[in-house]
Amino acid sequence: MFDSMIIGQITLDHNIDYDGREEFINGGAVTFSGYAAAAIGHSVAVVPKGNTRVIDPFRVFADSKVEKVFAVESDTYTEMQNTYFTADRERRRSLNTKRIEPYKPSDLPDAEARIYHLGGLVAGDFPHEFVEACAARGDVGLDVQGMMRYRNDDETLELRDWPEKREILPLIRYLKTDAAEAEKLTGTDDREKAAFLLCEWGAKEVVITHNTEVIACDGKQIFRAPLRPRNLTGRTGRGDTTFAGYLCERLHADISTALTFAAALVSLKMETPGPFKGTREDVYNYIKTYYC
Repeated sequence: MFDSMIIGQITLDHNIDYDGREEFINGGAVTFSGYAAAAIGHSVAVVPKGNTRVIDPFRVFADSKVEKVFAVESDTYTEMQNTYFTADRERRRSLNTKRIEPYKPSDLPDAEARIYHLGGLVAGDFPHEFVEACAARGDVGLDVQGMMRYRNDDETLELRDWPEKREILPLIRYLKTDAAEAEKLTGTDDREKAAFLLCEWGAKEVVITHNTEVIACDGKQIFRAPLRPRNLTGRTGRGDTTFAGYLCERLHADISTALTFAAALVSLKMETPGPFKGTREDVYNYIKTYYC
C-alpha cells in the first residue's frame, strides 16, 4: 500500500529561455511530483508511460526516493518544446511535438495506493474509463491540465473547456487547476468563486495555484497560503510540486496545515532548477523562517 501512486508520462523537454539559452531535460508532472512527494517522506510509486528506449524511467528516478517505478511501454513518447518570453516564466509558448498512447485501465499495476494522482499533460492522456478505474480503487487526485490542454494540428497547445467535467468531477477527491484553467472551466476570473463552483459540481477539494499564492476549498470555506520564493530559477514544475505536497500531507494533516506545507515546499523548490531533492526538515525550516 503506497501513500501515493503518481501516474503520467515523463517528457523530453526542449526549453528555450527568454534570453535564448536552451536546455534538454526530462520533465512532466510525474517527474516533479514523484521526486517531491518521496523527498518529504511519503511512500510513492510512479507509473510512467512511454517508449523506454528513448526515455528510461528507471534512470530518470534513479536519484529520487521513489519506492517503485511501474513502467508502462508505449510505441511513442511525449516531447515538449517550451519557449519562455519573460524572466519569471509566466508567459510561454508550448509545442507538443510527440505524445504517448493513452492510458488504459489495464496499465494500472497490481498494487494499491491511498491516493491515485493523475498528472497528465494533454487531453486524451487519461480517457474517462481510466479515471473511473482509478476511482474504483481509491481517492483520485486530478491535475485538470491533462483534460484541458488540446494538441492542435500545428503542434500548438490550446486550453479549452472540459465538456465532461460535470460527469467526471464527482469521481474526484482532489482537483488541481491553475488560475487560467479555473477561469476557463467556470467562466469567472474570481479564483474563490471558481473553487466553490468546482466543489459544487462534484470535486471534494479544489486546489488553485497562482504565481502569488495557492488556495484550497472544501466547498465550505477558502484556505490560502502565499508563495515566498527568494528567486524563480526553478519555476518549472511549480504546480506539480505543489499538488504532490498537498495530496500527501492531506493524508495526515488538515487543509490549512497541508496547504502551508505545500506552499513552503514549492517556494523552496522554485529556488533551484529541477525537481525537489531536499528533505522534510528543509521545508520545516523554511516554514519557520518565512511563514511564522
